[in-house]
Amino acid sequence: MVAAARLKSPATLIALDLFDWKLEVAKKCGADVVLNPSHCDVVEEVHSLTGGYGCDIYIEATGHPQSVKQGLLMLCKMGTMVEYGVFGQEATVDWTIISDAKVSSISIFTIELTIRGGHCSPYTYPKAISMIEKKQLPLEDIITHRLPLKDVEKGLKLVNSSKESIKVVLLPSQDVES
Repeated sequence: MVAAARLKSPATLIALDLFDWKLEVAKKCGADVVLNPSHCDVVEEVHSLTGGYGCDIYIEATGHPQSVKQGLLMLCKMGTMVEYGVFGQEATVDWTIISDAKVSSISIFTIELTIRGGHCSPYTYPKAISMIEKKQLPLEDIITHRLPLKDVEKGLKLVNSSKESIKVVLLPSQDVES
């Protein structure tokens, strides 16, 4: 996700993750700043880094309910939130956070957001395939596991835990005996 975002030439690309090793990968993929929400108040930090402005775009790709609220609080006026994550539990938001309010030390005044779903866009896969074909993505950093297709269950467990993996590739050709 970070490498694809970098291709859009943002002024500053900030990546968030709970795992420091993944933040190191995010740096390799083009993140200018990396933040771990378990080490700092990322909402305060993003507003500090942007001079109080906030993010133009926040891409939620974790599927963690807390990151939805976090993203809404990071957005600037007229900002866009892209929901790409897949949730395993209900995510609810107190929508008063986008009206006249003060959250922590951050003032938020009717910020007129755009919220988009991005996970099942009909253009997602062709664009991703094109970026791979053009060698625009650092696959050597992003793909953390390559498994034979027969180990699909192990691969799904790796993906579901997300502690040890970023992208897991299943290779059907390794299952074929010569």
